[in-house]
Amino acid sequence: MLSEAPVLVTGACGLVGRATVAALRARGLPVVATDLGSKANREHAASLPADRDLAWRWADLTSPEQARGLVKASAPRAVVHLAAVIPPACYTNPRLAEAVNVGGTRNLTEAVVDHAPQARFVHASSVAVHGSRNPHRGLGLLGADTPLAPSDLYGRHKAAAEEIVRAIETPRTVLRLGGVMTTDVSSAGNDPDTSYFSASLPDDGRIQTVDVRDVARAFAAAVDADVAGEILMIGGDASHRLVQRDIAVGYTGALGMDGAVPEGLPGDPDDDAAWFATDWMDTARAQEALDFQRVSWPQLLEEIREQVGWKRYLLRLVGPPMHALAVRRSPYAGTGRAHADPWEAVERRWPAAAS
Repeated sequence: MLSEAPVLVTGACGLVGRATVAALRARGLPVVATDLGSKANREHAASLPADRDLAWRWADLTSPEQARGLVKASAPRAVVHLAAVIPPACYTNPRLAEAVNVGGTRNLTEAVVDHAPQARFVHASSVAVHGSRNPHRGLGLLGADTPLAPSDLYGRHKAAAEEIVRAIETPRTVLRLGGVMTTDVSSAGNDPDTSYFSASLPDDGRIQTVDVRDVARAFAAAVDADVAGEILMIGGDASHRLVQRDIAVGYTGALGMDGAVPEGLPGDPDDDAAWFATDWMDTARAQEALDFQRVSWPQLLEEIREQVGWKRYLLRLVGPPMHALAVRRSPYAGTGRAHADPWEAVERRWPAAAS
């Protein structure tokens, strides 16, 4: 039995979800955490220390009945909606991704309106809603008022979900996330799809990253902060304003694998459509309201170095063979291209993503 009305967190077993549950509990807020009831998710929940103010309920939000049952049983004071299928997984199964990203949001908001209309709805969106961003055009920083112009299915899903959330009568807040990073090297995916996708992005494309713990602090603060009705941009401090190559070189360097990532292709300054959907952000209002920025980019990399420790010396041996493998597996290997085009690369590997 929870001590008071809880915060309901969806997608609670994901990267952001786990950190957000921890951040809410650190603030003393009871939590009902939900996700799919997979074996891995149940094992994660079982591995956590006993906590009388953390309850787990397994649900599939693509089912309207399960979404309603979840909200009715939880009786939440606030909902933090994180459940999503993100790139590149969303390109593999676009129908499932839409069912989760759009349908799940619709089912959950309808359940909240009907059964917990007093609850604040805090929704996780993405800068992907703004679409391709050519840094050579002097477009300025992304902000809450930047027009929505999604370039891919994920951006379209998130734009549609935002529209659903903005239409509800209950208090709501939208947080648009930048590139979420973690110091947990055990969770750093290196599957072929992720590697391919990362290598398809223009080396000089702008991105604002943010430590997942800072993202979690933002969501935890948004539950009570005076931000109802607002759209807030969630990125790290100014040190997180990077280009794509900075991430690859910085991360592998922190692991000790210097030289593991070959130089990629730049974006085409004359083709506005052939850039990825990230850019630098105006986070001033979000920081003022939520006070979430703690971990700088240099601090994040230093934590990784400390975590890896002496293994960095062994990992140096991995750099050269990884470099050679990455060259062979590059999305642009043998194409003769002078510039990157991530959307062409996505459609080549995942044809269903183009429909």
